[in-house]
Amino acid sequence: MKLKLLFTSLLFSLFSFAQIPAGYYNSATGTGYTLKTNLYNIIKGHTDNGYDGLYVTYQASDRDYYYENDGTVLDMYSENPTGIDPYNYSSGSTQRCGSYSAEGDCYNREHIIPQSVFNKNAPMVSDAHSITPTDGIVNNYRSNHPHGIVASASKTTLNGSKLGTSGVSGYSGTVFEPIDEFKGDIARMYFYFATRYENTVAGYSYDMFNGTSNQVFTPEFLSMLLTWHAQDPVNAREIARNNAIYARQNNRNPFIDHPEYVQLIWNPTADTVAPTAATNLAVTGTTSSTVSLSWTAATDNVAVTSYDIYMNSVLKTSVSSSNLTATITGLTASTTYSFYVIAKDAAVNSSPASNTANGTTTIAIPDTQNPTAPTNLAVTGSSSSTVSLSWTASTDNVGVTSYDVYVNSVFKSTVSGTTALVNGLTPSTTYSFYVVAKDAAGNSSLQSNAINGTTTVLTSSCANESFENIPATASSYATRTWIGDSGLNWTATDARTDQTLNTKAICIKNGSLSASTSADGIGSLTVTTQLKFTGTSGTFNLRVNGNIVGTIPYSTTGVSTTTTISGINIAGDVVISITDNSLTTNRVAFDDLSWTCYSGLGLESLSQKDFKIYPNPSNGDFNIVFDDSNGTHSVEIFSLLGQKVFEKNNTQGSSILVNNLQKGTYLIKVTKDSKSRTEKIIIN
Repeated sequence: MKLKLLFTSLLFSLFSFAQIPAGYYNSATGTGYTLKTNLYNIIKGHTDNGYDGLYVTYQASDRDYYYENDGTVLDMYSENPTGIDPYNYSSGSTQRCGSYSAEGDCYNREHIIPQSVFNKNAPMVSDAHSITPTDGIVNNYRSNHPHGIVASASKTTLNGSKLGTSGVSGYSGTVFEPIDEFKGDIARMYFYFATRYENTVAGYSYDMFNGTSNQVFTPEFLSMLLTWHAQDPVNAREIARNNAIYARQNNRNPFIDHPEYVQLIWNPTADTVAPTAATNLAVTGTTSSTVSLSWTAATDNVAVTSYDIYMNSVLKTSVSSSNLTATITGLTASTTYSFYVIAKDAAVNSSPASNTANGTTTIAIPDTQNPTAPTNLAVTGSSSSTVSLSWTASTDNVGVTSYDVYVNSVFKSTVSGTTALVNGLTPSTTYSFYVVAKDAAGNSSLQSNAINGTTTVLTSSCANESFENIPATASSYATRTWIGDSGLNWTATDARTDQTLNTKAICIKNGSLSASTSADGIGSLTVTTQLKFTGTSGTFNLRVNGNIVGTIPYSTTGVSTTTTISGINIAGDVVISITDNSLTTNRVAFDDLSWTCYSGLGLESLSQKDFKIYPNPSNGDFNIVFDDSNGTHSVEIFSLLGQKVFEKNNTQGSSILVNNLQKGTYLIKVTKDSKSRTEKIIIN
């Protein structure tokens, strides 16, 4: 469920937007297919980590730190952005497919462009930019069908994705339609594939393709992809995924870094004609908290892509052009609201407003029915500071909205799904847990069964790697994999194994070094480097979960440098990688790598219940109110590009005035008593 709040890890992900390597797009010049070819020359020749290497990449690239924020696998075919996920998958190996017969059995690797199109050839078959983790049976439903708009569904998945007859003009076959939340993500994967494989794509037979290396797509499917790209813009999750894949493959999806490239390539002549106004807007139904609307479609010289719905002259929501109805939720009972609709096209030209329609919500009928109690609460894992829980969902006459997790009979946290990671615990300690379900009216279930969980012993070192288990001595540069001293799976790309430092060492040129997921977080990391052969001093980046947290230097040839990066302090499961050699011809040996576990000191998070931000959305004048009004707090506001646009330190006041900011979505970080929390705020 999309909670409209983001923790510090998401803040880091957004800051990573600025991590496009300097000069990466310097040669991305021109417009139309000239620009596309220039992008091909930038992103071609990426590191192929192999088909099994996708699962290693997913441990950093496709984890849910944006909806439930629980670190489970982020699957576009099961994620529910407006409710509780129907099921979740852990990032480990135990829930990978095998066999399956129903949704939730296991997860697989979904090729957005089916493998059969390119005959399972490398590197397309293992390119993470166009392959995502998805539920096994839904992957099977989608099969080799194009993505498209479904006119009549034969199957609807638990998150609302659909398989059925095509509603794409000019195509009559079967299509698979993802939910709106991920249509832009998928469109940008198609645009990436069309660009990265410009040299071979003309030879691929696929219903969405037109047999050319420049346009690639048929006009009908191209129009749909342009619409999806415009309706669902790049978000923090895509930016972080792009960075994590770059850390593994050494190439990027340019349409995430520069969304404007899509129009510059496939629609270089600017469309300045606005759609006509939608007509016949009418109220078709009301409840105590909703108003349903319908209207007659607008027209456009190219195509209408979406409709913005305004309530009392404020933008309330947007729907795709395939929808000529909408239901506005979260309204007050017995209240009259005014609505109008504005049509938009792919070039974001806006129509005049439709006619205005008024709708009045009905009298509220109180919901007094409690949800059923959650069942089958179980401990699914533990570390020195965390215990992982899962349970079977409750039911409710209206709908369960959240679960409160209790530790030793004291409230700990609220989650929306059926899993929770309880952190901030003491090593070698047994705790008792239970869960209570809640609905939107605040009704609470009876508590679930109680379960005990014990944290593990805290060790000062989480992982050590001596590189004694690297593959046999070889002087060629290739991808090397091995199981390390601490049981982690290591991968080194563009690496040789014949060099020594203290003893055996892995030597990397224009590649990366990464480990599989490690529990207990990271506090600090130490590693020894040495430049081999010829060259000058330089640096690598240290990344945790795809985000840069420090720089690892190496000195002149033959000089060993031991570096400790302190204060990393990231809790939970982590993926450590060393990337981005500043001088890509230098050959650098790594040895004696280790990191300490996350200690949790001074990095606790504020709870969602500790303070409230209202109103949100606002006009730039809002309040931050703490349940505990004692003491001071600090407020920082950041743009989605990571730029700090407001700061207020050590204040006791609740009022924040930022009506000078442009309309849009921002991140607000609130800090009090060495605890912090980051949430989204919308300025209208």
